Amino acid sequence: MNLMEETQLLAKARAYLPEEQVALVEKAYNFAREAHRGQLRKSGEPYLEHPLGVAMILAELQFDATTLTAALLHDVPEDCGVSMDEIKINFGDEVAKLVWGTTKLSKLSKPVYGGTAKRELQVENLRKMLVATAEDLRVIYIKLADRLHNMRTLGVLPRGKRLAIAQETLEIYAPLAHRLGIQSVKWQLEDLAFRYLEPRQYHRIARLVASKREAREGFVNEAIQALSEELNKAGVEAAAFGRPKHVYSIYRKMGKYASQGKDFGDIYDLLGLRILVNSVSDCYKALGIVHNFWHPLPEEFNDFIANPKGNGYQSLHTTVIYRGSPLEVQIRTYEMDRIAEHGLAAHWHYKEVEKEGESFRGVAWLPQLVEWRDEFDSKEFLESVKTDILAEQVFVFTPKGEIKELSKGATPLDFAFRIHTDLGYRCVGAKVNGRLVPLNYNLNNGDVVGIIAAKGEKGPSLDWLNPELGYVKTSHARAKIHQWFKKQDRAQSIEVGKQFLERELRKSDVTLPSVDEVAPLFGFKNGDDFFAAIGCGSLNPSQVIARLTVSEEQPEELVEVHPAKKISPASIKVLGIGNLVTQLANCCHPLPGDKILGYITQGRGITVHRRDCPNIINEVEKERLIEVDWGEVEQVYPVAIQVDAWDRVGLVRDISAIIAGEGVNITDVNMADHDDTTSLKFSLEVRGTSQLANLISKIYSLWGVVNVRRKGEVNVQR
Repeated sequence: MNLMEETQLLAKARAYLPEEQVALVEKAYNFAREAHRGQLRKSGEPYLEHPLGVAMILAELQFDATTLTAALLHDVPEDCGVSMDEIKINFGDEVAKLVWGTTKLSKLSKPVYGGTAKRELQVENLRKMLVATAEDLRVIYIKLADRLHNMRTLGVLPRGKRLAIAQETLEIYAPLAHRLGIQSVKWQLEDLAFRYLEPRQYHRIARLVASKREAREGFVNEAIQALSEELNKAGVEAAAFGRPKHVYSIYRKMGKYASQGKDFGDIYDLLGLRILVNSVSDCYKALGIVHNFWHPLPEEFNDFIANPKGNGYQSLHTTVIYRGSPLEVQIRTYEMDRIAEHGLAAHWHYKEVEKEGESFRGVAWLPQLVEWRDEFDSKEFLESVKTDILAEQVFVFTPKGEIKELSKGATPLDFAFRIHTDLGYRCVGAKVNGRLVPLNYNLNNGDVVGIIAAKGEKGPSLDWLNPELGYVKTSHARAKIHQWFKKQDRAQSIEVGKQFLERELRKSDVTLPSVDEVAPLFGFKNGDDFFAAIGCGSLNPSQVIARLTVSEEQPEELVEVHPAKKISPASIKVLGIGNLVTQLANCCHPLPGDKILGYITQGRGITVHRRDCPNIINEVEKERLIEVDWGEVEQVYPVAIQVDAWDRVGLVRDISAIIAGEGVNITDVNMADHDDTTSLKFSLEVRGTSQLANLISKIYSLWGVVNVRRKGEVNVQR
């Protein structure tokens, strides 16, 4: 068995490495075999299976001999008692450095499933990976290959440990592989993690894919044949083939289609087309042929050749209508395809690149991580990495044409803070593509963003930290704003907090009882600490107002959002038992389809909240929370949405027509004008989240609509 895998590894290495470098890999294999002799994995297999499997993954990515050698030896120091000096003597300084860096990563804290402990351990793990990566980028590739091989054999571990490792893989390792451009590793990590976290969903989708495969492949094969003939006629030498989606990506796609009222059978783009050509000019020729042959959807076109992604990815993406259904088409050169699958690993001539003084595209975010490591506390660091580094990105331009990368959904304020912290503090306005936009405008790929800054010193506004207003989406910008307020004098923070809370209370028509009674609800000993937290941005007035409006001591008229019509609660299942007294919380207005949790009140039964409700998140008496679920629901539910748009004739008529077309009743409408824009607040009665999502999507399609959001939620991205 070992001889066979050894032969496969060496054969794979010989396909792209000179023989003298293959000899180094073979020497490392023999060394590891002797060091691990007699050791077994928890599955009962010889331990050598693991380093050999890790090296095989890296050989498939065509890494250099030094990396393959370090992969074979990465567990030898810790598990076999072999000193680093012995590795250095036998394999040289460079291999020893990689082995040492990987060994440090192997000592990462073991993940804990759930709770604060999990978050702190994730932060510590990220910090250690950061240090090792800064020393040599290849260390992180070995760690990713190590995680992938462990995920392939995860089934032998206890359930709790499996879930913890799978969750960490989905949250950290798969996005990290994507950020480095290794799609072949990213999708495997996602699918394997999804398989353990949601086994029923995984197997259900796998069965659906298998049952529909023949019809989908026939659909795509016909498209390939027709397009290949057109490319040949035009003299473009190209290879076209189907591009299957993977189980986890299908799962996410199904969620999107469900909100549009479609089922699995309607998802034809589970298979797309990929066209490979010899040159960049052929890419654009092929694009012209595709658009001439099939009707393109203009809003679905992206040119990642002229504007590469931050991880080095290049390709043309377009969606066309084929036989009445959307069909995704990707066009790229063979070299672009190799980089798309292998990412930075495609540059296996690592030392040659380094000697030439070049840097890998796609790792420009590493210096940002180094800065955050030293500047932010544990919570801010983890959130910044997840939202600003590992999340999906958009690419925008400065007025001078420089490309800047931000997390998807970012705003002009996020852009200003990314350029320079002081520019963020002094930001008073923004232009996108030459047009004035609100500071909570969601940036799109290709936008040209200009920031209007105040002259002289200026501080940020506390409103920028209000999630309902959606001014900042990146953790980086939010942390910088927090830092500014934390540096202010405590007395000033207390005064600012008082004024800010009083203003928001007046706007919401809510009365603040004794501050000494309210402060403990949020974990503060006295009123000064409470107001100081608001003044420095650590506590948002919306959280306070939400808590007050559902306080058992508050009169009902203060919390009734739709007094004209009383709505009975849905049928709620409490721990599998029906017919209990329940009511829907007026602070967050849960709808069927929302994730919900019950709160046991005194004498009023169970109050049902959304799980992301601030009152649930900040609840001190956790023992009063109880699991609930939706039962059979037929009635309608109140919900409020806000539409921000450029003011024009017929705007209200057009929105009302869409709402009426969806069979939704309007109970109230309010309008507020802001210079060239207007904000419309609609009180509606809907059957559930699916109907609401479909309605919001259609309103977004109207000309001039800038933003649509459900009351109490962060802005829906456009």
